[in-house]
Amino acid sequence: MLNHDEVASSSGHSEIAGAPSPLLRVALPLPVVTRALVGINLAVFLAMVLTGVSPVNPNIPQLLKWGANWGPLSLHSQPWRVLTSNYVHIGILHIALNMWCFWNLGGLAELIFGGWTLLLTYTLCGLAGSIASLWWHPMVVGAGASGAIFGLAGALIAALYLGKLPFPRQAFQHTLRSLLAFAGYNLLFGVFGPIDNSAHIGGLVMGLALGAIIGQVLTGRQEVRRRVEFVVFLGAGLVLLAAEVYLRHKNV
Repeated sequence: MLNHDEVASSSGHSEIAGAPSPLLRVALPLPVVTRALVGINLAVFLAMVLTGVSPVNPNIPQLLKWGANWGPLSLHSQPWRVLTSNYVHIGILHIALNMWCFWNLGGLAELIFGGWTLLLTYTLCGLAGSIASLWWHPMVVGAGASGAIFGLAGALIAALYLGKLPFPRQAFQHTLRSLLAFAGYNLLFGVFGPIDNSAHIGGLVMGLALGAIIGQVLTGRQEVRRRVEFVVFLGAGLVLLAAEVYLRHKNV
């Protein structure tokens, strides 16, 4: 079973392959929201291990107990799993690689977008990844933060490429190329490896859309930016709600 943003089968592991290496060399203060999200993910994993879950190869009942994503539950009596599954990981290698990627992407995203925008983008992209995974294979159990992480990569790509940034665009050219390589490599790896690209793509598409719109108001007046972000996040949430309702009816 894998990360829901990766193929989740009952007998295997996989993870996001690599993070944009140039981001590792950006010396920035550790952002508060990034730190908090990493801490929540680690706390959930530690709690799982302390209650008897295998730190290397947790089984399906254990993952379901902690909130993993699975169609018969997520699309019926327990819809909250599309959110909680983003904080459940399948072994220490899985969470280590996901948090390494997020540590770098999250720091840059928080610098560019701000803490609250990062949190909402991470959440919506994670939900989009979960719902895409349910659409593609509702009978497969899965968990992990990869959909949210891919979404952040998409939001950064769109904002750096299309947005009006408060920084010189030239300063981020290397980072943009690295983000594109990161997304492309992992999607390609998902085609030939044991990774479910449905949640990767779901998170990425949501992130691209959010980054493309929010990127236009990054240098605008605060009240205008807040208004735009409210409309964008509300609209994205309604789209995801409609998608989940559709899947519920489809899988009755």
